[in-house]
Amino acid sequence: MLIKHGIVVTEGFVGIADLRIEGELIREIAPSLEALPGEEVIDATGKVVLPGGVDVHTHMSLDLGHVVATDDFYTGTVAAACGGTTTIVDHMGFGSTGSSILHQVRHYQDMARDKAVIDFSVHGVTNRVDPDILVEMESLIAEGVTSHKVYTTYGGKMPDREIFELLEQTAKLGVMICVHPENDGIVTYLREKFVREGKLSPMYHPLSRPPEAEADAIHRIALMAHLAGDAPLYIVHLTCALGLELIRGRRERGQGRLFAETCPQYLVLDDSLYQRPDGLKYIMSPPLRGRENQEVLWQGLISGEIQTVGTDHCPFFYGKEKQLGKDDFTKAPGGAPGVEARMTILFSEGVSDGRFDLRQFAEMTATNPAKLFGMYPKKGVLRPGSDADVVIFDPDRQDVITWDKLHENVDYTPYEGLAVKGVPVLTISRGKIVAKDGTFVGKAGDGQFVRRGLPITG
Repeated sequence: MLIKHGIVVTEGFVGIADLRIEGELIREIAPSLEALPGEEVIDATGKVVLPGGVDVHTHMSLDLGHVVATDDFYTGTVAAACGGTTTIVDHMGFGSTGSSILHQVRHYQDMARDKAVIDFSVHGVTNRVDPDILVEMESLIAEGVTSHKVYTTYGGKMPDREIFELLEQTAKLGVMICVHPENDGIVTYLREKFVREGKLSPMYHPLSRPPEAEADAIHRIALMAHLAGDAPLYIVHLTCALGLELIRGRRERGQGRLFAETCPQYLVLDDSLYQRPDGLKYIMSPPLRGRENQEVLWQGLISGEIQTVGTDHCPFFYGKEKQLGKDDFTKAPGGAPGVEARMTILFSEGVSDGRFDLRQFAEMTATNPAKLFGMYPKKGVLRPGSDADVVIFDPDRQDVITWDKLHENVDYTPYEGLAVKGVPVLTISRGKIVAKDGTFVGKAGDGQFVRRGLPITG
């Protein structure tokens, strides 16, 4: 396959070039390449050729006990592919009480096998620390699982003592700890208080999980990671200026292995949506914030203080699962769809609106997540020898995001009606075209489990 005349974005070059794919790998990139006999040629004139997107924060088939996220590894990866993403790293559920991390890894591999249409991996997850877990984290490196998630709130939260013990181990191993940061005491108190007072509408959701609760947990665990030997630490779904300020302060004090992710919803949506009659659609944790946080997050991306953009894709039907919270917002499952819209929103709001350039777009959507989660240089970059994961954008095509155009298995999108400029028109995964002009043309089971190396944190 030969892609000709596109604006090719590599780590060291942005300009018109040709790109040849052989089998599952990129063979060469050059100013001009002649087509070989019988070779498929794609004319990318006027279009942008980028590394396939890497979304390191999804929740496919996440089982919350009373509800299960409605995208599985087929529908969710179809949606990802149509949106220009060619690799996901899924955050697993805890599983049954006492489950080992490896047990959950095998369970998720089984769920994805014969379903995933693009490549996938998983983050380990634990809600406890004991000698077996610490040993297992080391053995999982050979399995290609080199990152793990902990929570500071919810039923699976871990106490500080255990988090610190875990961070000491991961500092030695070099694996990444991802953290959902919210002060559980603040959140639990406010939610119970609002329920007692009969304040049950969605507008109280963001008030029950204030930015201060997020920032407090970020600061606390960042200090623990520093004390544990500068353990690699990744803050998921950063939402607020206060949290970024604390991250910046720690990095200025020399904590170099502290990283942050934000999500499109926190860049383009705000907490006024909880006032709408359909405010339950936007119940997610952390919640949407005041609009004043948005530009701060954009600036964090531009400056590189925020390294990646994930989605926290975790969909539930508004007409079904979300209605569990119609009389009490605390009963609504938290989460929203977004795996298909991520790349389009970032291109439109970032590149087309002039906030950042094509190289920065590639870094935050593909290269940085691939580096931080052990997939670089096979993924996240266009270079000879890397996996042939490519997305081609038409920078001039305009569209409006509506749920009925998307492939996510859900009855709404939080981005309904958002006008965009610049959309993915062709997605190639391991050398095969899997999506074209918004239509899925791939095959279930073509996605492979990615065994990841240690993160690149320097």
